[in-house]
Amino acid sequence: MHEGNKVTINDVAKAAGVSKGTVDRVLHDRGEVSARSKEKILKVIDELGYKPNFYASILASKKNFHISCIIPEFCNGEFWELTQRGIDQGTEYAGRFGISLSAMMYDQYDLDSFQHTCSEVLASDPSGVVIAPMFRNETLKFAKELSDRHIPYVYIDSKLEDDGYLAYYGMPMYQSGYLCADILTDGRDVGKIHIIRIARDKRGLSDPTITRRTGFIDYISEHYPECRIENTFIDPKNKEARYAVLDEMFASDTDPGKYIVMCNSRVHFVADYLRDRNIRTCRVIGFDVLDRNLAALRDGFVQALIAQHSDRQAAAAITALTDYLILHEAPAKKDNYTQMDILNRYNCDYYI
Repeated sequence: MHEGNKVTINDVAKAAGVSKGTVDRVLHDRGEVSARSKEKILKVIDELGYKPNFYASILASKKNFHISCIIPEFCNGEFWELTQRGIDQGTEYAGRFGISLSAMMYDQYDLDSFQHTCSEVLASDPSGVVIAPMFRNETLKFAKELSDRHIPYVYIDSKLEDDGYLAYYGMPMYQSGYLCADILTDGRDVGKIHIIRIARDKRGLSDPTITRRTGFIDYISEHYPECRIENTFIDPKNKEARYAVLDEMFASDTDPGKYIVMCNSRVHFVADYLRDRNIRTCRVIGFDVLDRNLAALRDGFVQALIAQHSDRQAAAAITALTDYLILHEAPAKKDNYTQMDILNRYNCDYYI
């Protein structure tokens, strides 16, 4: 029972003239109760103000729930490490109610790895799923399979356009790109912008920041219609190849005051290049509070970061699924957009 609720299930049974087991079957909609008895029991529940403690009920039933969290593999200091911290926090909360969790990881540069991980999750027959989508079409197929099996799922970091997800926790992606473009240009006379992008899977199927990039491009089209945008792809795993591509980009654009943006968490790649080449004439904007990004911000190689608490997003997603599994109640809002915090070198050390 909820704290302060003095009406018990025994009181309801006595008032309705039925057994405790009959009341329990009505509460959990298990059937085997006549329509007349069910109507009478529900009327007594309403009159007495009985509030069943579903948390206690689920623990007493010893029903096993399991949540699978699907996120990309990561190394120390990378963006997804922050998400893992949130999963750890959520695991503690879910564990109070006997719900177990597992983090299922995939190579974000490899479609086959993602497909394999999704197959493993489906084979485990989870009670709920938290997913960070990278491969759009395959994620939509996976989401449909979850829906067909009546398995609730929650998106984190970014979301897709299907209608079946229980909730989303993350930035408003389109608006974050729009905001990024406004910060980068800042009313200046901008003729060209370089978007630095990660060279992902060989088939070009992984593009998790496409919505953010769309917001960025729309802003430029509306406010700087004559501005040219150039996309440059860099290898996240090969520094030498990365520097060669950036050397070529700088050689082909002789304007020293370049405008550069990265729509993911890897802006430190650009900052490392600028630091090693001793270039301090560029205006650079990026995302997320990785230690390497913050160091670049303090050193002046990045002018602003748009920050988010990805750990809190993951923890909130797990909490929502836990409450849904136990209480059968969906979150109050389907799209739970988190704040977009703007950090510069003067306030970044106070970001909590």
